[in-house]
Amino acid sequence: MITGASILGADVADILIRDGKIAEIGSPDADGAEVIDADGLVVLPGLVDLHTHLREPGREDAETVRTGTAAAAAGGYTAVLAMANTTPVTDTAEAAERIYDLGVAAGHADVQPIGAVTKGLDGAELAELGLMHRSRARVRVFSDDGRCVGDARVMRRALEYIRAFDGVISQHAQNPELAGPNACCHEGELSGRLGLPGWPAAAETTIIARDVELALLTGSRVHVAHVTTAEGLEVVRWGKERGARITAEVTPHHLLLTTDLLTSYDPVYKVNPPLRPAEDAEALRAGLADGTIDAVATDHAPHARHDKEHAFVDAAFGMLGLETAFAIVHDLMVTTGRMTFDDLARVMSVTPAAIAGLAGHGQQIAPGAAANLVLVDPAATTTVDRDASHSLSRNNPYHGRTLTGAVHATILRGRVTAQAGEVL
Repeated sequence: MITGASILGADVADILIRDGKIAEIGSPDADGAEVIDADGLVVLPGLVDLHTHLREPGREDAETVRTGTAAAAAGGYTAVLAMANTTPVTDTAEAAERIYDLGVAAGHADVQPIGAVTKGLDGAELAELGLMHRSRARVRVFSDDGRCVGDARVMRRALEYIRAFDGVISQHAQNPELAGPNACCHEGELSGRLGLPGWPAAAETTIIARDVELALLTGSRVHVAHVTTAEGLEVVRWGKERGARITAEVTPHHLLLTTDLLTSYDPVYKVNPPLRPAEDAEALRAGLADGTIDAVATDHAPHARHDKEHAFVDAAFGMLGLETAFAIVHDLMVTTGRMTFDDLARVMSVTPAAIAGLAGHGQQIAPGAAANLVLVDPAATTTVDRDASHSLSRNNPYHGRTLTGAVHATILRGRVTAQAGEVL
């Protein structure tokens, strides 16, 4: 029984949970039930992340399914989609089922594998798309994330193939011919001054525009991973206006962090795609508020210290995100009045679950729904400490920042998986 919770920031009610589902809402009889006192807390549907790197198999020194999903539970997530760029790559049914089984064994959050679009992420030959979908893992989203499906013919074939089961291609929108192999900074005055290889906005926009055309040609679904530029946002808006089946996500770090942080040459701020100027971050916030951007996804990318602690150009791309995502979106969008809690639930739970086709997640908080919930404290302030993370890695770009809003408890099918920062 959850008592005194504000449902999506509105009505206060008690929520009775029985057999993993919401049984009653209002003032139910809780005789004998375990009680969570939620006075002053807001209850939302459990968060869903469309873009998580769990590193297992192959880089268990950086993260495992168990530690990554522990971080997810601490951050309010009840489901995560695990990217395919593991070693070996998740490009077969057997590999997908292995990831799925590791998630079940960990028990912190539901883990839905993302399958590779191409074998070995090499961009040439399609992976086992149909077999992965028909496997126990029921893969529905495919991505070569970390690399772009740059060949238009390969992308078209993939879209035509997945249309049969209404699959989704999540595209890392990066034209490799424009970005180049060493690009690591937004191309502009700052990249020139810092001597860092530049990454132009056009590398993003050209791929999004091409994929809009392919989505229209095939009638299939394209999801734009981590849109980062105002120009890219406008292409997404243009694609939607034309009727393409296109959705887009933004990361918390591209909403908050900007290119000026790179003046420190601190490799914690090296991410793929790169941080952008403040005007791009503001455009992304506006695009999230007006619905052009459909979802917030973390791109949680843990790395071992020996992969990050290099000169900026040589360091690995990526930063942590699961444990801080809610607070960043709450701080930037809810406390400023640009979004409500209902809006936050839409972009961090309801729509991500719908894009991924995850039954039982992102549901309305109502009797009969699966009890996948998160309780958040909108008044709490937290100073981020990278050493307190449940992740194995420490590449946290928010270390020392104070954020408003904190996850109090995460509930997966009626079972508390995390509470007050502790994973259970």
